[in-house]
Amino acid sequence: MDTVASAVRCRSRGLFWPATGYDVHSTRRENWWDEEGQDIGAAEWEAVVAADPGLGAAPMWWSSGRVVSKHPSDAVIAMMCEVAKALGARVQGDDGEWYPS
Repeated sequence: MDTVASAVRCRSRGLFWPATGYDVHSTRRENWWDEEGQDIGAAEWEAVVAADPGLGAAPMWWSSGRVVSKHPSDAVIAMMCEVAKALGARVQGDDGEWYPS
């Protein structure tokens, strides 16, 4: 699923997805912005969501090999850390800071 499809999915659930802001990323890459590195596959993300129905309503989505949330609360960041563990990934903010998982 690409970013546009994820946006449509968020919009169809009534979630607000602003165009700009501070993002937090679950990634397997050295840094979320790196072009090289191991991606999180869309099918992997969808399997995690299918296994935990609560994630379907969470303000996070798969995009370009990573899972992203815009302006996440502390609770969403904690959820992202749990998801990252399940995916063998780490959680990193836009400015490069890492969140413990």
